[in-house]
Amino acid sequence: MEEHDEDLIEGEVREEELDPERDARRRLALAQIRQYPDAALKMKARTVEDFDDELKSLAERMKMLMRDANGIGLAATQVGVLRRLFVFQPDEEEILAIVNPEIVEQSDETDVADEGCLSIQGITVPVERSVSVVITGLDENGEPVRYDLEGYAARCVLHETDHLDGILMIDRTTPEARREALGALRPRIVLS
Repeated sequence: MEEHDEDLIEGEVREEELDPERDARRRLALAQIRQYPDAALKMKARTVEDFDDELKSLAERMKMLMRDANGIGLAATQVGVLRRLFVFQPDEEEILAIVNPEIVEQSDETDVADEGCLSIQGITVPVERSVSVVITGLDENGEPVRYDLEGYAARCVLHETDHLDGILMIDRTTPEARREALGALRPRIVLS
């Protein structure tokens, strides 16, 4: 697996200068992704049983949205679909879909790093995660897949698997960082 230039990734979002066309596509993609505090983000996704054209279409749409939004992962719950499916980009070359994912191994070694989320724009919080994982599941065609991941890719699949269980990064951070993030997310009251 090729290594990403991790300096370009801020949490789960790529940080790079975008030309006006890419910036417009990013804003359009983000408008289609559920934003905190949308109730779908806290709901547990259901197991996928039908591997049909609708599932393949959903996976392709999610890959496009994730790419256009400048993300490295996107769960179905983030687009309001309560199915156990997420897409992620483990390297520069490919974007993968994993259906009914299951973390089957996690390293005891952990690392704390800032995470961001396409559903919680402009917020990063420190989250402790295992530095390596093995995840199994099925691809969008129903074929078995297994990925041994390290570093940011391991962090990404743990983050997306959390989404499928209704867990957000702000649920996994320190109490201080959570308070600060929620304060920043609280709607501002404008007095005139």
